[in-house]
Amino acid sequence: MEDIKTRIEQALETIRPYLRVDGGDVELVRVTEDRIVEVRLTGACKGCPMAMMTLRAGIERALMRSIPEIRRVEAVFD
Repeated sequence: MEDIKTRIEQALETIRPYLRVDGGDVELVRVTEDRIVEVRLTGACKGCPMAMMTLRAGIERALMRSIPEIRRVEAVFD
């Protein structure tokens, strides 16, 4: 599981510059035993009306392309 977490963090690093341009970011919360990745959108991404599109079309797509073992990506809200 640590290997997958490391690979996820590496993939997130490729996405972060695009999010940060608009004042947002993403952080890994956890990976479940079912290989579901939970992330938290932060900064401007947290309240953005396009957050779900960013999650599905950007973050999830990039992670699943880099780490095929992942089943899906879910956002965690506080």
